[in-house]
Amino acid sequence: MNNPYEQEVSKRIGEQVTYDPNNLLDSLIEKLNLKNDAALSRALEVAPPVISKIRHRRLPVGASLLIRMHEVSDLTIRELRVLMGDRRDKFRISDKQFKPKNGSSASGAEDD
Repeated sequence: MNNPYEQEVSKRIGEQVTYDPNNLLDSLIEKLNLKNDAALSRALEVAPPVISKIRHRRLPVGASLLIRMHEVSDLTIRELRVLMGDRRDKFRISDKQFKPKNGSSASGAEDD
């Protein structure tokens, strides 16, 4: 397995095994003294299906939700990430996210 692509895939699979959003959600419920996911959704001010989708790994924990979890729990972002099994030191954003779409003007507005 000397191929760099295979090594990256293997690394990602290893990360997925340790990723557990349920641990994060259960820890928040316990820390906030809540009864269930519905109470957690109210505390986080998100719709209950969001919590369900995160539990069933159909939706990742996004940055805005992670910040909201930090605000209501007083846990650091790093602590929250560790609870869900995310142990990456750095996050990389694709340079494509900062490029304008094809055909868009640089000035933004047209002169009449």
